[in-house]
Amino acid sequence: MAERPRLVSTRPLSSHHGRAIRRFRVDVIGGPRAGASWMQPAERCAIGSHASNDLVIEDTTVSRFHCELAISGNAVRMRDLDSRNGTYAGGIRITDALVPGGTVLALGNSTIRISVDDSLMELDASERSAFGDVVGESPLMREVFSVLERIAASDTTVLIEGETGTGKEGVAEAIHEHSARATGPFVVVDCSAIPENLLESELFGHEAGAFTGATDRRVGAFEQASGGTLFLDEIGELTADLQPKLLRALESRAIRPIGGRGLVQCDVRILAATNRDLRAEVNRGTFRADLYFRLAVVKVDLPPLRERTTDIPILVDELLHRIGAAPDMIAALTAPDFLEALIAAPWPGNVRELRNHLEQCVVFGERRLPNAPVRPRPATNVDPALPYDVARRQSIDAFERAYVIGLLERYEGNVAASARAAGLNRAYLHRLLRRHGIRG
Repeated sequence: MAERPRLVSTRPLSSHHGRAIRRFRVDVIGGPRAGASWMQPAERCAIGSHASNDLVIEDTTVSRFHCELAISGNAVRMRDLDSRNGTYAGGIRITDALVPGGTVLALGNSTIRISVDDSLMELDASERSAFGDVVGESPLMREVFSVLERIAASDTTVLIEGETGTGKEGVAEAIHEHSARATGPFVVVDCSAIPENLLESELFGHEAGAFTGATDRRVGAFEQASGGTLFLDEIGELTADLQPKLLRALESRAIRPIGGRGLVQCDVRILAATNRDLRAEVNRGTFRADLYFRLAVVKVDLPPLRERTTDIPILVDELLHRIGAAPDMIAALTAPDFLEALIAAPWPGNVRELRNHLEQCVVFGERRLPNAPVRPRPATNVDPALPYDVARRQSIDAFERAYVIGLLERYEGNVAASARAAGLNRAYLHRLLRRHGIRG
């Protein structure tokens, strides 16, 4: 089969202006840093006591990463990062809210005032409509592509953040493919899918006889990826015991296999991804601050699908061709009325959930509405016209999805409790949730 042409602009790759957003300003009006201010041509401002913030407030009552402000229309979205002393407006503690210009916020013993300017600024955006296998024509995605173009040309460590299903692994692979390391290996380690007692060996390898069952030497992911890129997915799941070991490996680019005596040098670029805000994890004490700083040399934030619904038509077209849908199904699933139904759906599982839904439509040969419950067909309704492997996978997928949905409903979305009740490894249950685009 001939390769389908990539949906990408043929114009020269250069940045041009994207969304027009309002400028905003933050002034510290009370506390040890009174008189300090921030006003930069940027969409976001991170505030806290650590020097890596945009606005640094050196106050012992202000958390290292206290809150983040982002312009949203004529207002500013304030999101508290699980700070120790909270963020207050008018004496009321707020965690995530839109606040107008002129709002005064209390952060511990310090106070800040937010001002929204009438002037506009335009954000840089790429002319691309695709970067690797990641597609999108919305201003939000073209801004992401603009950042990725610059990241790919460097060899720096990158932290990719975004909700489950937003395409973090696809972005990591695209960075690798557009980098000077493209001819080297691209190695993926899912930190949430590997049992804790095996993850160290997965990352660093082990020597024969290092522990019970280690009959042969194992080469770890760092060594496998030497000369290329190592992608650490769901890095927020890394245990406290492994975090300092990973930090040492990142700083020295050398690892010591379990049971080994010497160091093994690894020429590797690190990309990491998480669906959590690691700054909040640092405030909680569950993630090392020094490891976070080492990973977040450059950050990429992937927008959820609900914030870029104008990309759904191009995503549907691209995903259907990747699935291998027949022309008549592509025509049916890209009809304007069906696309409108897809655009109106919430898609909590983002692009992964959209792809799963389209696969179900193709397998069953019908236009299923996005909010329609997916239930396994009775065995008597199995279509014998389907190949055995397809029919079997279809039944298993339907069972898995129905089971985990019911399981999570029974335990009110608590993944740990659900896994215990079902007798499943929590990492495996997380893997099932990701596979079916379900949020715990």
